[in-house]
Amino acid sequence: MPDLPRHRPLVTLILAACAAMLAGCSSFDGASSRIAGIVTPYRMDLVQGNFVSKEQVDVVKPGMTRGQVREILGTPLLTSVFHADRWDYVFTFKRQGTAPQQRKLTAFFKGDALERLDSDALPTETEFVAALDSGRQARPVPPLEMTEAQLKAAPPAAKAVPTPPLPQLPASYPPLEPPAR
Repeated sequence: MPDLPRHRPLVTLILAACAAMLAGCSSFDGASSRIAGIVTPYRMDLVQGNFVSKEQVDVVKPGMTRGQVREILGTPLLTSVFHADRWDYVFTFKRQGTAPQQRKLTAFFKGDALERLDSDALPTETEFVAALDSGRQARPVPPLEMTEAQLKAAPPAAKAVPTPPLPQLPASYPPLEPPAR
C-alpha cells in the first residue's frame, strides 16, 4: 500500500486547485455574459432563390412564350401542378444585423403565352450589387478595353500551330469483363 502521509501535501494541493477552479466558474459566468454583448459569431450573408432585376422585367413582354420568359428570367423557383399557368420567382437576402429582404415576381400564362407579370418593387442590377458590397470600400472599376497605346505595346499574338489529326478509332473494343469459363 502506498505511503499516504508522504503524498498528503500533493493531494492537498490538487484538491485546493480543483476547489479554486470550481469557485472561478461562477465568476466566469458573469464575465461571459458581458463578453457576449461585444463578441458575436460571424454569420454569412444568405442569398436564396432567383434574383430578378428591373432590367430583366423590362425586357419581358406579354405574348412571349414560356421558353422566352425562362431564357430571360431563369427557371422559376416554384411551379405548381395545380397552377400550371403560374410561375413564382422568390428571392430572399439575409444579412447579419439587418432585416431579411424578400422579393416576389409571379408570371401568369394563358396556354404557352405570357399574360402578365405581378411583382414587388425590384432593384436594378447596380442597386443589388451595391447592397451586396455595402460593407466594402468602393473602388473604381477598371476599364475593360485596351487603349490604342496599350494595343501597340502588347506583343503580337502567337500563331496557332495546327494540331495533327487524331488517330482512327478502332471498329470494336475488347469486352469489359473476362469471358465466362
